[in-house]
Amino acid sequence: MSHSTRSSAADRRDARAAAAAPGEDGAFSHRQIVTILVGLMVAMFLAALDQTVVATAIRTIADDLQGYDLQAWATTAFLITSTIATPLYGKLSDIYGRRPFYLFAIAVFVVGSVLCGLADSMYQLAAFRAVQGIGAGGLMSMALAIIGDIVPPRERSRYQGYFMAVFGTSSVLGPVIGGFFAGQSSLLALDGWRWIFFINVPLGLLAFLAVFRVLHLPHERRDHRIDWPGALALITFLVPLLIVAEQGRIWGWTSGRSLACYAIGAVGFLLFVAAERAYGDEALLPLRLFRNRTFTVSGIGSVVMGAGMFGGLLLLPQYLQIVHGSSATAAGLQLIPLVAGIMVGAMGSGIAISKTGKYRVYPLVGIALMTVALVAMSIVVDADASIWTLVPFMVLLGLGLGFNFQPVILAVQNAVSPREIGVATSSVTFFRQMGGTIGTAAFLSVLFTRLPQDIGDAVDTAAASDPRVAEALQSGQLAGVGDLSDTSFIQDLPGFLALPFKTGFSNSIDLVFLIAACVVAIGFFVFLFLPQLALSDKSGIQARQEAEQTAGNPDRDAAAQAEQAVGAAAPTSTPPPVGRPGDADTRG
Repeated sequence: MSHSTRSSAADRRDARAAAAAPGEDGAFSHRQIVTILVGLMVAMFLAALDQTVVATAIRTIADDLQGYDLQAWATTAFLITSTIATPLYGKLSDIYGRRPFYLFAIAVFVVGSVLCGLADSMYQLAAFRAVQGIGAGGLMSMALAIIGDIVPPRERSRYQGYFMAVFGTSSVLGPVIGGFFAGQSSLLALDGWRWIFFINVPLGLLAFLAVFRVLHLPHERRDHRIDWPGALALITFLVPLLIVAEQGRIWGWTSGRSLACYAIGAVGFLLFVAAERAYGDEALLPLRLFRNRTFTVSGIGSVVMGAGMFGGLLLLPQYLQIVHGSSATAAGLQLIPLVAGIMVGAMGSGIAISKTGKYRVYPLVGIALMTVALVAMSIVVDADASIWTLVPFMVLLGLGLGFNFQPVILAVQNAVSPREIGVATSSVTFFRQMGGTIGTAAFLSVLFTRLPQDIGDAVDTAAASDPRVAEALQSGQLAGVGDLSDTSFIQDLPGFLALPFKTGFSNSIDLVFLIAACVVAIGFFVFLFLPQLALSDKSGIQARQEAEQTAGNPDRDAAAQAEQAVGAAAPTSTPPPVGRPGDADTRG
């Protein structure tokens, strides 16, 4: 290659980087923001789609790999690594820059997807899903942090609303794609379900190239110690608790294994607090952030919201599939009103916040809408309820979720130092995930604890009024259908026998909806303490640059003093400006 060809290629790369970089004042144009946003949304779509697709097809995958009883571990492994990785990405990207870690997250996710598609056992699938989770942990939280870097808080919710559109689209497409691939016994000489993971490869490559091309954020690397003791303590704290949250229903919440997990988790928590105290501002999660009222209220509120939110989102598909007999694909399409509500709520609140600068009201209104929707569904959900009866309440629940997602993130990003947007954003995401894990475990435990009693009561009631049910009960026809680990038998029963089982499920789900409503309502009282701060009109990058100029730099101050000394000695001459090594931006 000639020198001129190499020079022109380098010039084109520099031009692309310059086109994606901010101006001298650190501000990005709307076109630059949209360009970066497209790259981020492709990566987020990749992660969100994967979760819904796998959730739809996991039973088919488990049957094919002859590991039905191990399928929960594939979910648990992904959950553990993605939850733990989330705060690590936030802290490390604050120190070293977003771009390399976001590219790393995409690459690891794609590698994990390929490995999952090649898995020959459920144990292998669980291990490879753990690899996927390491990548997924950075895709959502870092995308929100990057938006915080490039968009002023006053305008941020409007752009973050696009992310909810991605989330909503993936929620609809996921079950459809998952159902299609899971239903193919063979596709291009491979089991159909394997394409659920292989389809991530072209999407991942597209996301990687898009981010690599458009994401060039100015970043000044800071010399910091890495809080490895805190990271190890966090792993010790979270892994046992996440395992027992997923497996406790099977093991028993007071079994020896569960108690051992509680004990190890408690020790890990104490070690984590000790490590964070020792590392101070350099900690993985600086404890002084909890002295910030907005951060503390948002963290607690996110745990509560995550628990209630995932409770509702988990139970609706189960109700549609078990009681109405919908396939996973059909249930995904029947949830479109919920998804539409989320998108309208997120984008509507974002536009309103950008116009008024007021964000505090939206979590409160959102929680009120969610509470009303969950209480209403606990009343109207029964074995004979029409799906159309649920539509207005699904829309209401979606609106409430949409009003909560972005304003809480925005409040935290606006309240912390611009140098800590990454760790603050990932922490709120982390708290929400933890709440979702706890809520899912608790609600499933309540559901499966109540099911035998509610189904038994419904069968007895039906037997008292329908001789056919009484005859089936006496003849032992129902003796072989009591295994609730596989509910597909309900669809094979005659209508008069299936009705008591559907009634029992509906009654149990009603109770869980009511509990979820109570949990969500607690969030209302938490968010009452959320302060309403003025939204800055500067992006994270602009705020950092301004803070550096205001606070000064030791090297720069020394240079300025030297200039003044030279100027005093030779007043007739003007010395050249003295720079500093950190003045030149590094791209991260």
